[in-house]
Amino acid sequence: MTKNIRFTMIGILLVLLTTSISLSSVIAAQDSKKICFAFVDLETEFWVAGHKAIVETLTAQGIEVIEVNGNQDANKQLEQVKDCIVQGVDGIILIPQDGEEAVAVVKEAQEADIPIAVFNRPPTDTSKGIVVVADNANIAAQAVEYMAQKAISRFEITGQKINPLIMVGDLGDPNAVGRKEGFYSVINRYPDIFNTPIEVATEWDAKTGLANLESAIAANPSVDFLFTSSDFLFPVIRSVLEPKGMWVKAGQKGHVIMGGLDGDATACQLIQDGYVDTTGVQDLYNEATLTLDAITGAIANGETQPNQVLPDPGFALTSASIIFEPTRMWGCKLLAEGFLKK
Repeated sequence: MTKNIRFTMIGILLVLLTTSISLSSVIAAQDSKKICFAFVDLETEFWVAGHKAIVETLTAQGIEVIEVNGNQDANKQLEQVKDCIVQGVDGIILIPQDGEEAVAVVKEAQEADIPIAVFNRPPTDTSKGIVVVADNANIAAQAVEYMAQKAISRFEITGQKINPLIMVGDLGDPNAVGRKEGFYSVINRYPDIFNTPIEVATEWDAKTGLANLESAIAANPSVDFLFTSSDFLFPVIRSVLEPKGMWVKAGQKGHVIMGGLDGDATACQLIQDGYVDTTGVQDLYNEATLTLDAITGAIANGETQPNQVLPDPGFALTSASIIFEPTRMWGCKLLAEGFLKK
């Protein structure tokens, strides 16, 4: 082979190699995906854990995650999602401020032919988009039924009707509506056991809940049955009940039968310690898996406007069942990992 022919062959090989590398880069760029993750805040343990599960899983799959925090401002979040659409994201995961805002955001995404999944806090219209939602009414009812059985046992001993109180969430949020419905479905089942419930508005705000609970307990010191629509309010509840001698372990005189809903690490600790009797559990890791499988599947299949509701039936963790399933609840897993010590 002459020197000229050899140089020619080397040149051709270099061109082919360079072309191959360039094509590989283009293909890789085309295969890389971007998902916009729009959430409202990270105030509660549930949102922190959900955020962590979603971001870490997507990142591990090589998907770029654009995170935007609406800081509990529905209008701000809508504008953030519009900006994500302009950036050409392949999909959107949404934790909305409320059900009405979720409808508007889903509409924006579908008009732009971008698949969207709503995580945990559903739109008021669930016919559009991928909607992953806990059966809040059923989960609340499971927890409150366990509390009710304890109340019935107390009534059989004392003959005195039970005085229930519910800390109500923001009723603009369908989750709060479902939890309230679940609470009353049980209370109304036992009219001979319970007096008329006292309602304490919280608007999903700790300061609002604190002020209103203080007023309610001052006016009704005989409350002996308390259900909070979210576990994140347990520290607030303790701060009100403890100074009045009402923060008492189960099995001791003066114990307020108590339960909540979410399944966070604080609730797990309080059930273990004997102060809280039960909590209804949103199966966070199941919901995260349902969300991620649905949105990544839609992107892979080229579905721009997928519409489906994926329910989480949830369950109740009780002071009895925690002995046999100590880490089934997501909050108990966090507790075992030292979450509350961080």
